[in-house]
Amino acid sequence: MTRAEAAKKARELVSKMTVEEKADQLLYCSDPIERLGINGYNWWNEALHGVARAGVATVFPQAIGLAASFDPEFVGEVADVISTEARAKYNCHVEEKDFGIYKGLTMWSPNINIFRDPRWGRGQETYGEDPYLTSSVGCEFVRGLQGDGEFLKCSACAKHLAVHSGPEKLRHTFNAISSQKDLFETYLPAFERLVKDAKVEGVMGAYNRTNDEACCAHSQLMDDVLFKQWGFEGYFVSDCGAICNFHKTHMITPDGPHSAALALSHRCNVNCGGAYTNILKALEDGLVTEELIDENLVKALTTRVLLGEFEEVRPYTDIEYDIVDCEEHRLKNLEAARRSLVLLKNDGTLPLSRKELKRVAVIGPNAMSHSALSGNYCGLASEYVTVTDGIRRALPDARIYYAMGTRLFDDDTEHAGGISTAAEAAKRADVAIVCLGLDPNHEGEELTVSNDYCDGGDRTTVALPTIQKKLLSAVCDACDKVIAVVMQGSCCDIGEELLHRVSALVHAWYPGAQGGNAIAELILGDFSPSGRLSVTFYREDDEIKDICDYDMEGRTYRFINTEPRFPFGYGLGYSEFKYTDATLLSRDSEGINLSVKVTNTGKMDAREITQVYASFTDSRTRTPNFQLCALSSNMIRAGESATLTLKVSHYWLKAVNEKGERITPNGSLSLFIGGHQPDKKSTHLCGECLEIKIN
Repeated sequence: MTRAEAAKKARELVSKMTVEEKADQLLYCSDPIERLGINGYNWWNEALHGVARAGVATVFPQAIGLAASFDPEFVGEVADVISTEARAKYNCHVEEKDFGIYKGLTMWSPNINIFRDPRWGRGQETYGEDPYLTSSVGCEFVRGLQGDGEFLKCSACAKHLAVHSGPEKLRHTFNAISSQKDLFETYLPAFERLVKDAKVEGVMGAYNRTNDEACCAHSQLMDDVLFKQWGFEGYFVSDCGAICNFHKTHMITPDGPHSAALALSHRCNVNCGGAYTNILKALEDGLVTEELIDENLVKALTTRVLLGEFEEVRPYTDIEYDIVDCEEHRLKNLEAARRSLVLLKNDGTLPLSRKELKRVAVIGPNAMSHSALSGNYCGLASEYVTVTDGIRRALPDARIYYAMGTRLFDDDTEHAGGISTAAEAAKRADVAIVCLGLDPNHEGEELTVSNDYCDGGDRTTVALPTIQKKLLSAVCDACDKVIAVVMQGSCCDIGEELLHRVSALVHAWYPGAQGGNAIAELILGDFSPSGRLSVTFYREDDEIKDICDYDMEGRTYRFINTEPRFPFGYGLGYSEFKYTDATLLSRDSEGINLSVKVTNTGKMDAREITQVYASFTDSRTRTPNFQLCALSSNMIRAGESATLTLKVSHYWLKAVNEKGERITPNGSLSLFIGGHQPDKKSTHLCGECLEIKIN
């Protein structure tokens, strides 16, 4: 069904409604209109890394971990699994006439805000700090959710437009100030690409104001950019309660009717919250017209028509509930967990030999944690495999010592056993695996927890909590081989001394319900890790700018002016790769075509993540240190080679001036090809990238 056909059908339905019915249909939870064959509908559903908050579903690694695969096409496959499970559940809900919250097909995912500050608690929901990676992964996620059939399989939603990444405690009052350069260079590209390239069906506004205007009624972000410049045709939805913030916290309108009228006039088609219960009063007071109500409702209903809700024979009814949490999806989840893991340090200890392991200590506050597998915005897994579980399964004949040692933030000896107990377990073991980090009860969306490390959902530091440092130090004193596994949604610096003392360091993010199996397999060498850092890992003693400062200077790998602990795009494996024969094949109207030969010179079959970065200069404006502009993920057998072709879009080779315009650089342009970023730190850790000078 074309959008024009769907809009025509939506307009016909609207023409038959009373004004009271129209107003009700603009709410996220709308009542049925039985005489028109319209069921009740709740727009609110989530699919960030699996169907969320609606019972059992496949719980994939958190979004930040999916991004660490650096493989957009694979993330698209994950999204296809998610949409299949969503349809299976929806079919059951319709059969049972259950139209409540988290039962519909309008999935409010993905979150494509730029993770510009590592302390932001909701950064775990994003695809990291880079506009290209976020755009590429986000587009494939949208395609996987929405499908390519006559009707939408699900409706994806790009959120939160825009300039939104903390602080959580202030989000209902905060006014994010961004230059036009930062806006169009960093904060908007992913939204543009999802709208133009992936045809995302929904866009959600943010809670905050940006440059003095509320994001759910914004003349530039919505009227000028989203609708006019980009030609967005889908529906726009407010974040939940954001429109009421207009008069309650932002103080830009006097009351509910004026808030509803302001949002409606800027084409916010669906209200999550209760603000649009004021629409009839706004109509009565002359603040809106019935024609404006109709215009917004047609947009919203068009999406529901495209989902096939009003068809005599609904699409995708052949997807049955048996497919939810099936074995095929569990295997895909395990593969996703493998690809998300990033090996940051290895002194040669890994991989461990199964034959030599008789006694293993698995220690730490996240060694048996289910929440540290899931992250936030998650479904319910039918089985959670913790790191301890995974090690036990992988080493059935070994003695496994488990010790929590400490809680995440305090040494609660009564419940955690204490550091001395953990040290005793480590002393008896051939190797100690220490599971550290945080969990989504301490970093996430607008939380109430407040301590020295977390405040309202955001972190106050990138450092590992002191009590966990003490635990890791005690284990290092007791055991010669220590593998540190950090599970949390962003960068974590364990510190120079401890980094030197551990044999290996794995960053596992929140790795999903199969995370423990994947971590065990990595440690035992069942696969070569291929995950790459989707965010810069800063040093704990570096000065990171105030989280309220949205200026990009000094932030992320693109504008950093200090040396990070570990750079964006970095990650180790168990094999080595050699890059040769980098060639400029051609240039056309769409971009630059490259080829490169990649040879696995190691002894193990392994996946290599080939990364292309642009370095360009322009005398008229500041340009990024480097800009990721192409990716390729390939499994290459030991001793074999692959000749890759890569396309670099002109879009990512533009400088952005102070007006926010993308312009052709007037200086040099080089492309760097390799398995990492070409910055000084990455080059020191991994070697040189190949350079192709374009001009």
